[in-house]
Amino acid sequence: MEIKLPEPKRKGELSVEEAILRRRSVREFGSGKITLEELSQILWAAQGITGEEWGYKLRSVPSAGALYPMEIYAATGEGVYRYLPEEHSLKQVQKGDVREELYRASLHQDFIRDAPLVIVIAAVFKKTKSKYGERGARYVYAEAGHASQNIYLQCESLGLGTVAVGAFYDEAVQKVLKLPRNHKPIYIMPVGRKL
Repeated sequence: MEIKLPEPKRKGELSVEEAILRRRSVREFGSGKITLEELSQILWAAQGITGEEWGYKLRSVPSAGALYPMEIYAATGEGVYRYLPEEHSLKQVQKGDVREELYRASLHQDFIRDAPLVIVIAAVFKKTKSKYGERGARYVYAEAGHASQNIYLQCESLGLGTVAVGAFYDEAVQKVLKLPRNHKPIYIMPVGRKL
């Protein structure tokens, strides 16, 4: 099943400077689901298409060699979805709520279980390493950091909170999300309404 996401806004009410000033790691969330419009905006900030130059479709974060190894997943109470940047849509990869399992795979950090949305940034390292060798891993991690910061700032702009989590069992997270073997998780980012 594929879900077409609403067109993301290209102009917000909060300046970049204000978003940077207000950005904090948030580990407690209020009630309320994340809307499809909010999810669309967050995913676009993480890996969305922003233009085209020299025959390349450019994304919201820089990528070494424009190879774009990031794979973005969203887990909600309804299931797990993979973000498809070219179509700006979601492809459901499994049904059902896996947040409890993600919580266990992430050293029992309550906010992962309690958040209405959990974004997982994964990467296909081979895409970048095939061009840059072992140094490519460094570029992949840098790109994951860019995507994470964009998610932070976009959440702040939307009045939402998030936190970048790196403490988890990689293979357990892959298993919970049923990720392809070459999609290696780098960050888990629970997202919710600020208290």
